Amino acid sequence: MTSVPEFPSLYLSAPHECPYLPGEQSSSLLLDPHSVISDPVFSHVIEAGFRRSGEMVYRPHCASCKACLSAKVPTALFKPNKSQRRTIKRNQDISVTFMEAMYDERHFQLYCRYQAWKHTGDSMDHKDRSRYEESMVKSTVRTAFAEFWLDQDLVAVSVVDVVEQGLSAVYTFFDPSYKSRSLGTFAILTLIEKAQELDLEYVYLGYWIKNCQKMDYKSNFKPLYLYVDNDWVDFDLFVD
Repeated sequence: MTSVPEFPSLYLSAPHECPYLPGEQSSSLLLDPHSVISDPVFSHVIEAGFRRSGEMVYRPHCASCKACLSAKVPTALFKPNKSQRRTIKRNQDISVTFMEAMYDERHFQLYCRYQAWKHTGDSMDHKDRSRYEESMVKSTVRTAFAEFWLDQDLVAVSVVDVVEQGLSAVYTFFDPSYKSRSLGTFAILTLIEKAQELDLEYVYLGYWIKNCQKMDYKSNFKPLYLYVDNDWVDFDLFVD
């Protein structure tokens, strides 16, 4: 029987405007940010719906809303659908390299181009290196970067956490010039394939939120499990 590691104290953040659902207030449970988060601890809490952003490990804990549901793909059961198979074929000329998480100016410049295209005018549209490093490079756990190359061009980067039972897709940014290639979808498909090669059970996709269009793409990866009321349930059974 696997022992449960001792993990840090939990703190509740102050309510703030929800970035996903207009008019809602959100709060998060946070693992003590002053504690060292070991890999066994993170491997345990990610199975309880937690996630990492920079050096913060958190789980939504909102007073009036339970819309944010952690999602994971069981890699042994996953089969790409017709659209995903087309995405794989479309990107056969892209090579993928996994590397240690570290600052790279090429990554930062690509990140800036992506944010300017994806988040024009909002708080994520910036060219602040320190903010980039805080959110993308700094990590309390085992983290890697997946680089996607088309010949000599870096076209996408995925930030990936590695846990005992799987891979967690933290964030992917790509060159908007190649948006027709569906590189976000291709990145997830690549992580699923990598997890299968490593005999890892799951790829974690962060949070799925009903009625949030920007999160809807996650429902295309089947089967998909959602963390609901302290248990993992099949997406199709939950939404039906």
